[in-house]
Amino acid sequence: MAAPAVGQPGYLSIDCGLDANSSYQDDNKIIYVGDDGYVDGGENHKVSPAYLSKFQRPHTTLRSFPTGKRNCYTLPTTKFSKYLLRLVFVYGDYDGKKSSAAAAAPQFDLYLGLSRWATVHDTGGGGEVHEAMFVAWASWAPVCLVSTGGGTPFVSSVELRPLADSMYPGVMTNQSLVMYRRYNMAANVFIRYPDDLYDRYWWPMQQGDPTWANLSTTSAIRTGTTFAVPSSVLQTAVAAAAPAPAGNSSSSSASALSVKTWQDTSARSYAVFLHFADFQSSRLRQFDAYPDAGQVVYNFTPSYLAASTVYSPLFRAAGGVYNITLAATAKSALPPMLNAFEIYYLLTYDGMATFSNDFDAIMAIKLEYGIKKNWMGDPCLPLEFAWSGVTCSNISGGNNMRIISLDLSNSNLSGVISNKFTQLTALEKFYGSDGNTCNKIIISRNRTAIIAVSVVVPVLVVIVLVIAYFIWRVRRKPNNSSYVPPPVPDTKISPEIPAVDVEPLPISESRQFTYEELKKFTNNFSRFIGKGGFGSVYYGCLENSTEIAVKVLSEFSANGLGQFLAEVQNLTKVHHRNLVSLVGYCWEKDHLALAYEYMAGGNLCDYLKVFLYEGRIGVNWATRVRIVLEAAQGLEYLHKGCNLPIIHGDMKTNNVLLGENLKAKIADFGLSRTYVSETQTHISTINAGGTIGYIDPEYYRTGRLTESSDVYSFGVVLLEVVTGEPPILPGRGHITKWVKESVASGNINLVADARLKDSYDISSMWKVVDTAMQCTTQVAAQRPTMSTVVLHLKDSLALEEAHDDRHVTASSVGDAIELVSTFGPSARMWYFFDGSLLQGYNHSIHSGKMSVGVAGC
Repeated sequence: MAAPAVGQPGYLSIDCGLDANSSYQDDNKIIYVGDDGYVDGGENHKVSPAYLSKFQRPHTTLRSFPTGKRNCYTLPTTKFSKYLLRLVFVYGDYDGKKSSAAAAAPQFDLYLGLSRWATVHDTGGGGEVHEAMFVAWASWAPVCLVSTGGGTPFVSSVELRPLADSMYPGVMTNQSLVMYRRYNMAANVFIRYPDDLYDRYWWPMQQGDPTWANLSTTSAIRTGTTFAVPSSVLQTAVAAAAPAPAGNSSSSSASALSVKTWQDTSARSYAVFLHFADFQSSRLRQFDAYPDAGQVVYNFTPSYLAASTVYSPLFRAAGGVYNITLAATAKSALPPMLNAFEIYYLLTYDGMATFSNDFDAIMAIKLEYGIKKNWMGDPCLPLEFAWSGVTCSNISGGNNMRIISLDLSNSNLSGVISNKFTQLTALEKFYGSDGNTCNKIIISRNRTAIIAVSVVVPVLVVIVLVIAYFIWRVRRKPNNSSYVPPPVPDTKISPEIPAVDVEPLPISESRQFTYEELKKFTNNFSRFIGKGGFGSVYYGCLENSTEIAVKVLSEFSANGLGQFLAEVQNLTKVHHRNLVSLVGYCWEKDHLALAYEYMAGGNLCDYLKVFLYEGRIGVNWATRVRIVLEAAQGLEYLHKGCNLPIIHGDMKTNNVLLGENLKAKIADFGLSRTYVSETQTHISTINAGGTIGYIDPEYYRTGRLTESSDVYSFGVVLLEVVTGEPPILPGRGHITKWVKESVASGNINLVADARLKDSYDISSMWKVVDTAMQCTTQVAAQRPTMSTVVLHLKDSLALEEAHDDRHVTASSVGDAIELVSTFGPSARMWYFFDGSLLQGYNHSIHSGKMSVGVAGC
C-alpha cells in the first residue's frame, strides 16, 4: 500500500489510470499519484482526444472495472479522525461508445464502507463529483464501485483530505455528510486549494435573478474554525435588490432574497449552511430566515468582515419543493445578503461491520504477503462480497463481525509466519499455505505462554514486594513524632474482622488515626456529607484546621474490607492533582475508616441535579467542560501514569468531587483493580463492580474489566454533563440510546441541557457529544483511550473559551447559529444549473464563467 504523497499535509490525491509509480504536480500545486497501490484489478484508460482539452489533467485518465461486481479503493486513515472524500467521474468517451450521450450511459453504485453513497450516472458527458465528510472507523477506509448491470464502473480521481476535528460537528462515526451543492455567490471563478486549505470545491454562482445585486470587497475576511470558509469565498455576495412579496412578515419597504430552491420528492432530508460576512458597519443589516410556515431565525445581523454561519437541522419539505428566503426586518436599513451556502444530506450506518481491529490486522496481513484474491472493501460483509478464505461470526455481540477462521491455502505463501496473525484475537482456525492447520498450534502455544507468564510474573512480584517491605521495616528510621500509631492488627486472627488475604499497608506517607481521634475531629460524626463505596462519609477538621472527609466502613464483611484495602492501597501509591489525596486511615479492632482531603464543592452529581436548579453555582458550559476535562486527566493518570494501570471500576458523577473553584478530582477507589504485569490486558472478576447505568455492557458478556470499561463509564458521565439527565431516565431508557437517536437529526439542541439556554459554542458541544458516543460504543476495542478523550476535551474547552459572543448576532469570528425549526414549501423562483457540477468547475477554470439558467415558477 502506497503512502500519501507529500506536498500538502495529510493530502492523498489519486489520479486513477495514471501509469504505475508515476506522480506529478498540477496547476494548484497538488501532488497526484497513480492508483496502483490502492486498488486491485481494473484497466487504465484515457478519455478520447476530443475531451482532453475540456478537463483538468487528473480527469483525463481513468480506471475502469469490466470484471468483478465490486471493486474498491482502500485509503489509509487515522481512526476517529475526520476527512473529506471526493471522487470524480469523467466518462470522456474513453471506450469510443459515446455512452454519455445515450440513454445507456454507464450507471453504477458508489459505497463508502458499507453505506450506499450514491448512484453514478454521467448522462451529460460533463462528469460527476461526489463528495462526503466522514469520521474514520479504522486505519483504512474502503470506497467501492458496485456494478448494477448498467455499464462498466469507472473512476477518474480519488481525493482524501483531513479535516479539523472541530469542523462540521454533525459528522460522527456512524453518520457522514454528503455534499449536494456548494456555491460561492456573485463569484466568477472556481475556488479550491490553496485558497481553501481543506480543498473544498466552491462553484461560482453569478447573478441569475434581476432581484439580486452583486456585492464585493477586497478587504480580508476573518474566518472561523467550525466551517473555515475561505476569505476569498466570503469577499463576494448577493443582496436583495427589490421589495419582498406582499404578505411578508417584515415591513412593506423591506426586501427579500430568495436564496436557493430545488425539488426532490424522495424521503431524503437536507441540512443547509448559510455563510455570511458583511462589508460595511455603518448601517444596520438585519433579516429573518423563514419558510412560508414561519420564522426560523430572526433579527440576524452578519458580522463585519468576519465569518458567521447559520445552519439548519435536517429537514424534508412537504411536496418536495425546497425554498429558503431571507427577509429584511422593519429596523433594517439594508437588504439581506448571502455570501455562500452549502447543502448536505445525511448518510448513516448502524448495521453490522467487521470489527475495526480485525480489519486493520487483516489489511496488514494482505499488505505484508501481497495477497490479491477478492480482498477489498469490508472483509466480512456483505456476504456476497466476503473475502475469500475469511470466515466471520458475530461472537462478541453488538454490530461487529469477528474473523474466526483464515484459510490461506493455495496462496503460494512462504517464509516466517507474521506476528500480524496474533492481532486477530478471535481467530480459531488458521490454514497455512500447505492447506493444514499446523499453524494453529503455533498460535495456541503462544497463548499458552502468555497465560503462563501472566501467572508466574504476579507471583514473583508479590514475593519481591514482601521482601522489600521487610527490608524497609528493618531499615526505616524511628518516628520522632510525639504521635505513636497503634500496631496494625493481624486480620487472619482478629475475631472482629473477617479473614481476608491482604498486603501490608504502606503507612510511610499516611497518618494512622485512632478511632477516638476521628470522633474528636468529626465532632462525633455529627455532619454527614455523603455515601461512599463502602460506607458513610463525614466532615472533619484536624488540629491544624485542615478539613478532611472521613469514610467509615459501615459493616464488617470480606467485601467491605476488600474495598477498604483497595482504596487505601491505591490512594497511597497514586499522586495527581485530579485524584483525591489520602490524609490517613484508622484500622483498629472493629473500626475501619479513611480520611482524605475535603472537597467543599460536593460532587458532580449534586452539581448537575441540585445546585444548578437552586442557582447556587454557574451553569455555563465552559465550567462543565473544564470539570470533565480535569476528571479525564485523573482517569488518564490511573491508566497511563502509574507503573501498572489501575482500573477505577466505578466511574460516575458521584465520584467526581469538586473542590475550591470547582476543581475536579476523582474519588472512591474501593472497586479499583490494578494490573499485576505490563502484559496483562484485562482483569477477570466474578462480582460485577460499578453502578447500574455506568457499567460497560461488554463486562456483562465477558466478566472482564479493562481500561475501556472506565472509558465507557466516563462516556456516560459526559452525556450526563451534556444533557443534565441521569444515566437511566424512566420512559426513555438508557442515556446512550436516546442521545444517539436525538443527535441523528443533526440538532444538538435536542440533547443539550435546557438550563444552558443555548449559551454554548455549538462546535464545543458537538465535540463532547461525539467523544461521548465514541466512548460508549458497544465494542470495547473501538473506544478511544483516555489520552484521546483528554485531547478531545481540551479542544472542546478551547472552542468554548474562544467563543466570546453567544447571541444570534454572531459578532465573533466563526460563530455558528443553528436554525431550530423546519423549512417548509414556498412558491419561489426555481434556479436550474446549466450542465453538471464538474462541467461548471472546468468551465470556470478556463473561461472564468459559469452560466446559470433561470426558470419561472
